[in-house]
Amino acid sequence: MDTMSRRSILAGSVCLATAGGLFRPYIANAESKTATVWQVQGFVPEEDEAFRKTVGDYEKASGNKINLSVMPFMALNQKAISAITSGDVPDLIFHDAPATILPQNAWDNRLEDVSDVVEAQRSKFSETALLNSTFYNGTTKQRSFYLVPVKQAVAPFHIWGDLVAKSGFKLSDAPRTWDAFWDFFKPMQAELRARGMRKIYALGMQITTVGPNDGNGLFAHFLIANGGEKIVTRDGTLHTDDPQVREAAIRSVTYMTNCYKDGYIPPEALTWSDADDNNAYHEKQFVMDLDGTLSPELAMIKNRKAYYEEAVVMDLPNRNDGSPMSAVQGAGGGFIPKGAKNVATAKDFMKFFIQPQVMNENLKNGLGRWVPVIPQIVKDDPWWTDTKNDPHRATYVHEAVLGPTFPAFGGFNPAWGQVNAEQLWGIAHADVIKNGMTPATAVDKAFKRAEAIFAKYTLG
Repeated sequence: MDTMSRRSILAGSVCLATAGGLFRPYIANAESKTATVWQVQGFVPEEDEAFRKTVGDYEKASGNKINLSVMPFMALNQKAISAITSGDVPDLIFHDAPATILPQNAWDNRLEDVSDVVEAQRSKFSETALLNSTFYNGTTKQRSFYLVPVKQAVAPFHIWGDLVAKSGFKLSDAPRTWDAFWDFFKPMQAELRARGMRKIYALGMQITTVGPNDGNGLFAHFLIANGGEKIVTRDGTLHTDDPQVREAAIRSVTYMTNCYKDGYIPPEALTWSDADDNNAYHEKQFVMDLDGTLSPELAMIKNRKAYYEEAVVMDLPNRNDGSPMSAVQGAGGGFIPKGAKNVATAKDFMKFFIQPQVMNENLKNGLGRWVPVIPQIVKDDPWWTDTKNDPHRATYVHEAVLGPTFPAFGGFNPAWGQVNAEQLWGIAHADVIKNGMTPATAVDKAFKRAEAIFAKYTLG
């Protein structure tokens, strides 16, 4: 990152904090306590540096100590699941995508209720962030907070603007309804191949059977775009018997598999992991895709030409019926496994973290890959919507915070987590592409399995 950009981040941090106000709620303890914290490794080094700074600030303010371990996403997932299962747990796990872990473990009563922590800033949080932080406990028979949300993210479109121009098109001409927007990029493939880019594809759709997240997230967007957002309602009920939901799923599978069969998607997309589409994007194997956060752009922020001149971030077009499209939003933050030895210290650290000025500084120092769960922060601090010094962030913030958002289905019922873990939607695509099923038959097969999974969970 260049010096000017770093200065702008540090300067902007002053916007939400008055001198001396940052640590005012905290008084050094007479006897310090230590909490063990596991943190997911950031996608860019600045995220890890930002987290360590927040830890250092907390230690100075409270007198407590944080024993911090940072590990890659998949390693943290595996270690967290193993620890919660065995009972040999840390005091706090700070995760980018806790929805892969929380719904089932909340159901199994293996997590500490953190409602008292959330309450400190609850009135400031977005409704979607709150919905992404509450889960149903199968033992207590009630829903409660098991995540302290600090950050949230959505999936914008990542586009190589230079390739669009090279193919003779203008992004300003892109239609603003869902399928038509994707269709707009298809003719670019032939134009670019005619200009020597023989291995280029138009679309980077993650119609993967591998996962863990990207394929499920993509399908959820298509489902909503086609009117199927009520597949799971807030009461945790699955609505695969709703004709509108079934039609939305069939339309989604039909469109996505046709894109693959028509040759607009790289063949290996059926076995992509969450990182593979990022790598393919950086290698310019396709013109555009839909993917979570600003990670594709921030990974090349030191390449000024690519970041500032060639890459373009666009928010979501309208649904196919022309109505506004809600962005599927996920929340990240901290959760406490049952069996933690220092629950009070872990909660104290999270109460510190969710102060607006602390949250703001942390996420800005992490280059804005994640955005605050407190909307007022981005309204008050011009750094988040500045288009002069950054070409991507404002568009992303508008989609993630200022526009309509929709919570991940996993918070409504833990069964959805298993549906995603089994990659039912990726399997439906493969059934059409490789096994010759019709989209309707593939959807009915996926729905039947989803119904069997949901039958295991009874929510009061």
